[in-house]
Amino acid sequence: MMSSSATMGGHETHIPRQEKPHPLQQIAESSTHKLLLKQWLKEEELIFKRVALNESKIDGTRKEITQLYCFYFIFHAIVLVLLYTASARDPDKACRRVWIPSVSGLLCSLAMIWAIRYKMDMEAHIEKLLEREKEDGKLLLKCVQELKKKGVDFDLLKEVDALRRAKSLRVETKPVKKWSSMDFVTLFFVAISCLILGITRCVLCN
Repeated sequence: MMSSSATMGGHETHIPRQEKPHPLQQIAESSTHKLLLKQWLKEEELIFKRVALNESKIDGTRKEITQLYCFYFIFHAIVLVLLYTASARDPDKACRRVWIPSVSGLLCSLAMIWAIRYKMDMEAHIEKLLEREKEDGKLLLKCVQELKKKGVDFDLLKEVDALRRAKSLRVETKPVKKWSSMDFVTLFFVAISCLILGITRCVLCN
C-alpha cells in the first residue's frame, strides 16, 4: 500500500503535495481561456471608449439645447423692441398689418420649439445607449472577474451563454411614464409663444 511518507534509516521523508497552479497561470497555459480573456478585455476597452463618446455627445447636446433656449428668448425680445419702435412711428398702419408679424413670430416660435424638442429627443436616445453600454460593461466585467478567479474551472459554454442571454433578454424595469420632462418643456414654450402673440398685438394696436 502506497503512503505519502517513506521511512529510511529511521527517518521519515515526506513527499510534498503538488499545489494547484494559480488561476491566471492556468489561463496562460490554456489557449482557449487565454484567447477568451483577450477578447473580453478588448471588448471591455471598446465599451469604455463608447461610454466616454456618448457622455461627450450628451454634454454637447445639452449645450446646444441651452443655446436654443437663449436664442428663443433673445429673438422674441429683439422682435418686440423692433415692433414697438415701428408702432410708435405709425400706429394705425402697424395695427392694420398686425397679422404679418404675428404669423411670422408664431412660425419662428414653432420652428425653434421643434428644434428644441428634436435635440431633447436626441439627448434621451443617447442616454439610453449610454445606459445600455454601462450595463454591458458591468456584465462583461463580472465575467472577466469570474474567469480570473476560477481559471480553467470556468465553464466557457455556461458563462458565455449566460452573458448572451443577459444581453438579449434584458428588460426595462423602469415604469412607463405618461408625461416626461420633454412634454412639459414643449408645453411651456408653446404657452410662451401664445403669450408673445398676445403681447405683439398689444404692442402694435395699443
